[in-house]
Amino acid sequence: MKQQRRPPNAVFRALADETRRQILDVLRAGPRTSGEIADQFQSSWPTISRHLAVLRAGGLVVTERKGQAIYYELNTSVFQDLIQHLVACMKPTRRTAPARRRAQEA
Repeated sequence: MKQQRRPPNAVFRALADETRRQILDVLRAGPRTSGEIADQFQSSWPTISRHLAVLRAGGLVVTERKGQAIYYELNTSVFQDLIQHLVACMKPTRRTAPARRRAQEA
């Protein structure tokens, strides 16, 4: 399977909007059509469709066509990659020399 290239920060852009995070929450229950997703919100179907496009661009959801319907589903591998990235950002680095130097100067 060919890996889809995402624009830098596409995942963070997709997660930045509250409605998109709520859509992801709806999809936790399992695959849904865009109509089923739109029924959960006060927004119009075209607005939800745009949100779904951003989520797809970020790789957070994948689609599968079944007959006339297109089902949206969470792409859990992207969430796993995101968590690994965030954990790596939180790991302390070995750069303790500047802190020691500041302590010695005080």
